[in-house]
Amino acid sequence: MALRREKYHEGQALFTAVIFFLFISLAIVMGLTASAVKSSKISLDLLSAKKSYFVAESGTEDAVYRVIKGKKYSAEEVVSLDGSFATTTIMNLSGDMEITSIGDVSRNIRKLKTELSNDTETSFHYGVQVGDGGLIMQNSALVTGNVYVNGPIIASNSNEIKGDVVSARSTGSITGIYATGTAYAHNIANSKIDGDAYYQIIDGITKVGPNKVICPNFYCHPDSPDQPPSDLPISDELISSWEDAADISVITSPCPYEIKSDTVLGPVKIECNLEISQNPTITLMGPVWVAGSIDVSNTAIIRIDLSLGKKSVPFIADDPLNRLTSSKITLQNRVTFEGSGTEGSYILVLSQNNSAENGGSEKAIFIKNTVSGGLLLYAGHGQIYLDNRSNLREVTGYKITLSNQANVIYESGLANLLFESGPGGGYSIDSWREVK
Repeated sequence: MALRREKYHEGQALFTAVIFFLFISLAIVMGLTASAVKSSKISLDLLSAKKSYFVAESGTEDAVYRVIKGKKYSAEEVVSLDGSFATTTIMNLSGDMEITSIGDVSRNIRKLKTELSNDTETSFHYGVQVGDGGLIMQNSALVTGNVYVNGPIIASNSNEIKGDVVSARSTGSITGIYATGTAYAHNIANSKIDGDAYYQIIDGITKVGPNKVICPNFYCHPDSPDQPPSDLPISDELISSWEDAADISVITSPCPYEIKSDTVLGPVKIECNLEISQNPTITLMGPVWVAGSIDVSNTAIIRIDLSLGKKSVPFIADDPLNRLTSSKITLQNRVTFEGSGTEGSYILVLSQNNSAENGGSEKAIFIKNTVSGGLLLYAGHGQIYLDNRSNLREVTGYKITLSNQANVIYESGLANLLFESGPGGGYSIDSWREVK
């Protein structure tokens, strides 16, 4: 009987071993399965995260395209891609744009932020640039910088131009100037030129070269080709874009709109004449469009806000319904203009009056007494008249008269200026990055 009991228990060890190995196998399988499931979840999360990024990027690209191309957009846009969605918000920050796009796929969130700068680069390469109306210099007027004129240049008292001088076309003529650089014109008369003279016709009293010798001499170049006319640097389309940028806020009354105390302006459109008097400080936060005429007098100070940095700001007089007798600018007494304090920041005073271009006598921009500072003048269709002690950085117009002690001193930084531009007219991408 004892022998039989021993045989009855012979399979227990084997069964125990099988159970033991079964549990070990299950543990190994469960471990491998958990690892595979975890790896699969990580892969799915990575895929969802990538999808979320691409969806957010699609939302960003859609918003950037709408802003740059001037398409319609809302403050919040939603873009769908492969069943997923991105929510994009577009914020206007004093003319610049901040675009934030959030993609969310299976709770995997990716966020992109893009900053657009609303800039237009404009260059002024001459101290004075004039259209077909020509340049007149009287009394002690002085230009420090090169001068390019599509019409005639007429001076008296040997008005000095410290630089090169060009009077373009076959009708180009230079009369009565003293130029420290080179002169180009079809006809040159009664002038003194330190550099070379390029011409078709010259009179018998003009002195050319460092020794001021009457032509012909080594510095005289007869039979030279006439210089081509040069386009003025600001187009009407660009001016319209600045007006659009100003038109986000509108002042309709009282008319005329009077400012006699410290005021912050811009971006803004004023729908009537603007009169600034007494001694206020006007701080410009963006472009100002006056749909009428501008009159600034006494000791007013007009400056650009510090926050605009290197940007310049246009100050525009333009009544589209009356550009013959309105859309004019008068600056008188001791008006001072200041940039933001950053190098390269200026105020561009701009008139769209077109009387001179149409044969009239109205002055698009008239400056008398002492006007000075970080100031540029532009009247592409009208006459600019500078009288008395006016100190400016650059002047461009269809016709320009410099009288008495008007002084234009060109600064090299004017060859690369940044201005606020209008919708669809100059946005550039400053940054495009992922944020938390």
